[in-house]
Amino acid sequence: MRSILNISAYKFVGLTDTGRWRESIRSQAQACALKGTVLLADEGINLFVAGAPAGVRGFLAWLGAHAPFADLPVKESWSDTLPFGRLLVKVKAEIIRMNHPAIQPQLARAPAVDAKTLARWLDAGVDDAGREVVTLDTRNAFEVDHGRFRGAHDWRLAKFSDFPEALRARRAELEGKTVVSYCTGGIRCEKAALLMREAGLANVLQLDGGILKYLEEAGGRHFEGNCFVFDARGALNDTLAPARPV
Repeated sequence: MRSILNISAYKFVGLTDTGRWRESIRSQAQACALKGTVLLADEGINLFVAGAPAGVRGFLAWLGAHAPFADLPVKESWSDTLPFGRLLVKVKAEIIRMNHPAIQPQLARAPAVDAKTLARWLDAGVDDAGREVVTLDTRNAFEVDHGRFRGAHDWRLAKFSDFPEALRARRAELEGKTVVSYCTGGIRCEKAALLMREAGLANVLQLDGGILKYLEEAGGRHFEGNCFVFDARGALNDTLAPARPV
């Protein structure tokens, strides 16, 4: 059995005194012998950390005992070794950079669809209202090249902050459809969904928990290839195990 527990989590929530949070989170993560990255901003928290299961669960229990981080949705996967070389806890302007200040998911999150419902819709090609369903990949092009939902719209983004401009140029191809935006763990596709709704697209949802939660709950149905991750594992297969190099 793989002995290292990897977690991915984010929460859009209004934070004050991010410098104080940085120090207390770093201290607790170090005490739990975790490695990885935690990003903090006025809009919330984004983290990818790994360690022994007891340490990870102890850290999550400590984090969840603080009101801003209660009910933090967590995605889990396992590996044989630590995929991170060090612990970084940073304060940023955004926990995922879009450079579009009007989008503030800490005030109201984007509507979401769960993994099993999306799988059922993709089986049928339409949502429960009979509207055509399309998926939109909000990740960078090199991530998409590792794997994506079959037939997904891929705008060949170099970085996520390119998404607003791409939407302005290609909005028409999404008109009249139910659009499900997706990304690795949910954070990019949440901001993307809010921006698309702001742009006047009526039927936009994010995939709750992103690809990682989809693979956990629905397996590899409709997903082709592997899910790129930003750590030493490189990519995960449809069982959330490190994918073997091709």
